[in-house]
Amino acid sequence: MTEEQLSSNHPPLPPTTEEDRFSWLRLLRSRKVGPATFRRLLSEHGSAQNALAALPEMARAAGIEGYEICPPGVVEAEIKAAKAAKARLLCLGAADFPKALHDVSDAPPLLWAIGDISILERPAIAMVGARNCSSLGARMARGLAKELGEQGYTVVSGLARGIDTSAHMATLNTGTVAVMAGGVDVIYPAENADLAHDIATTGLRLSEQPMGVTPQARHFPRRNRIISGLAQAVVVVEAAAKSGSLITARDALDQGREVLAVPGHPFDARAAGCNLLIRDGATLVRSADDVVDALPQRQNTVEKEVIAPLVATPSRGASPVTLHHEILTRLGPSPIAEDQLIRDIAASAGEIGPALVDLELDGRIQRQPGGLLALSA
Repeated sequence: MTEEQLSSNHPPLPPTTEEDRFSWLRLLRSRKVGPATFRRLLSEHGSAQNALAALPEMARAAGIEGYEICPPGVVEAEIKAAKAAKARLLCLGAADFPKALHDVSDAPPLLWAIGDISILERPAIAMVGARNCSSLGARMARGLAKELGEQGYTVVSGLARGIDTSAHMATLNTGTVAVMAGGVDVIYPAENADLAHDIATTGLRLSEQPMGVTPQARHFPRRNRIISGLAQAVVVVEAAAKSGSLITARDALDQGREVLAVPGHPFDARAAGCNLLIRDGATLVRSADDVVDALPQRQNTVEKEVIAPLVATPSRGASPVTLHHEILTRLGPSPIAEDQLIRDIAASAGEIGPALVDLELDGRIQRQPGGLLALSA
């Protein structure tokens, strides 16, 4: 029972009931089950419930004595904490899960989210860099992030001190995503508490860690793959020769994302990592235009298709109550396909998905096999 890479990146079928979501959480929180093992177990056993039943015997066969799956009470406590924090569970393969992560081989099966998940529908650029950045580096990060936000991009970073903080603060009005190393409800560093609150109000906080988990050193490298995975490109503003920012850049290359870097003075250790990246082929960045120009043409085409509706579609940004009403008026006892419902309402899957989850949890609608939806009897 070890983590391993799988040959297929196709996401599993997402859970459709509260019981299924509970089992997904319980499986993922069980000892020695990470993203790759989670996928393999679902593929081999067909469901999280079946995988949970098989885990103890699999552990014995692997020579692990006294193995116990995650107790139900642990998951119940996590769900209770999530409700208190107003966090939503995003499941791999579901309509509201970040599409950019579907092609990441070790994508997290589950993410807790606090804030506006519709922001995940927009093209994103990640920005990372030194925690002890220079004043010039912070100024560069603010300027780049602000320009990218104004051009329609969501800026993704890690809520750390320094460059991350500057990037988030510059894009509070245009959209920013903070990927957190600990629980989505645990603010680190504490000095960013106000910033984290503002991000949850106008943007989005994400984490794959259980609720209430204080970040540990080992969590940060894992967190970095999500930052790069969410984005079309990663921009490194300042970074030492050996730093977490370079881990993010390496993840980006492995994921097929663009890597860009802001050059710095050769005598400044905080610029050494950026200069090395540029030496090894990363695109040199002087302005936001350099970032946009470095994106493959196919992504620029996608930007026009995604950003334009954000401005032009009247139903964009409709209140949850409005969406709930529109969904309920279009559903009846005879099931219809979820895709058809999305087309009828003319809203994005990122908006419809959370509304469907709300209505399902309230018992007002029910999902049926084949992606069909109907009013509850």
